[in-house]
Amino acid sequence: MNFSSYELDFRIKELILQSDNYQEMTMELDILTAISPIDGRYRGKVEALANYFSEFALMRYRVRVEVEYFITLCELPLPQLKSVEVEVFEKLRNIYKNFSEKDATRIKEIESVTNHDVKAIEYFLKEQFDAIGGLEPYKEFIHFGLTSQDINNTSVPLSIKEALVDVYYPQIEEVINLLAEYAETWKDIPMLAKTHGQPASPTRLGKEIMVYVYRLQTQLASLKASKITAKFGGATGNFNAHHVAYPERDWRSFGNKFVEEKLGLEREQYTTQISNYDNIAAVFDAMRRINTIMIDLCRDFWMYISMEYFKQKIKPGEVGSSAMPHKVNPIDYENAEGNLGMANAILTHLSMKLPVSRLQRDLTDSTVLRNVGVPMGHMIVAIQSLLKGLYKVILNEKVITADLDSCWSVVAEAIQTILRREGYPHPYEALKALTRTNAAITEESIKSFISELNVSDSVKEELRAITPHNYTGI
Repeated sequence: MNFSSYELDFRIKELILQSDNYQEMTMELDILTAISPIDGRYRGKVEALANYFSEFALMRYRVRVEVEYFITLCELPLPQLKSVEVEVFEKLRNIYKNFSEKDATRIKEIESVTNHDVKAIEYFLKEQFDAIGGLEPYKEFIHFGLTSQDINNTSVPLSIKEALVDVYYPQIEEVINLLAEYAETWKDIPMLAKTHGQPASPTRLGKEIMVYVYRLQTQLASLKASKITAKFGGATGNFNAHHVAYPERDWRSFGNKFVEEKLGLEREQYTTQISNYDNIAAVFDAMRRINTIMIDLCRDFWMYISMEYFKQKIKPGEVGSSAMPHKVNPIDYENAEGNLGMANAILTHLSMKLPVSRLQRDLTDSTVLRNVGVPMGHMIVAIQSLLKGLYKVILNEKVITADLDSCWSVVAEAIQTILRREGYPHPYEALKALTRTNAAITEESIKSFISELNVSDSVKEELRAITPHNYTGI
């Protein structure tokens, strides 16, 4: 049986109406009925991102680009736009500055007829020009010579740039600053290191935290240095329509100036109908590296809590386990790790898919590009969970000290290194014979070993001064 598209659409609606679960299918969208936890359970944590990545926000960014483009054509000026009064520019800018849900609803109404989201923006702006008055002769210069991707591939990069500056950077910098504060506070706390999960040469807790400060600072600087670029060049990137209408104009220079000065982005010089997406992919990859570092951090703090190097502040009324009343689980780090993994999975797809398109374009980038706010949402949830966990930690120096006291074998490296310096025969092998056993190595057994060495008394005193607490390097 063959159906036309209209018949098929009608048949689907008919089947839904016949369904016993129709009432469940038609739930009103709210925090409890949202499919994604980003718009459901975690809405309160990520609400600020709606200003950049919602459908409403995308409409507002598109209107902003269209308005600024029209103003820039007036400033050029094109001959037909010479008589547009400068005073009207602020009225035009107010269209996007005062953009409302009512405006967004009107655009959706227009789109239901046009079946094209960017064309709906153009028609909406023509209505707004009518409302301002006196702009009838200039309305055909809205979206003049452009394709929808000139609007999309400027709007989305602009939303990413502003979301990074306004929402993401302040939160990731709070993580870095808090870690730096802990690194300074704990800089003199000696701690048993664990390499391969086994006791290793002692370190200092502050230095281990500083490793994460250094890593995050380095990769954040890399992210901030990443170019955020935009495609702006007409249907296939060559300014065809612009050039045929005004061949005497330098449209490349115009495009460069518009994208840089009005939008604060950098124009991609050679494109197809769509952005090359290479630089946006680099941004996503830089964010993914930061997420990977935070996953590493979450796992380390989880382990430190498991080892009781840290305890967690207890909040009255909270429950750690539905069955075990004593538990205070490190759930903040687990929540952060899970959301960072979700973010990285989506960022990986974005960075690998977007730069690939068939010939001058296919439509696969369009639906994928609408998801750029999703990994950002998971990252913000993760960062807030991580911060919650970090603010809750209480140093348990007693356990850290006890671990060092019970592991005198870690000074073996120091002793054999000094013996090498002194030309002592086979020092590594001698310490290996002492320490690589199942017997406990204590302060007494180490000092007994030192006393039997054939070295000077001054060297013995140097060796006896080494303890798990002071063998921490620089």
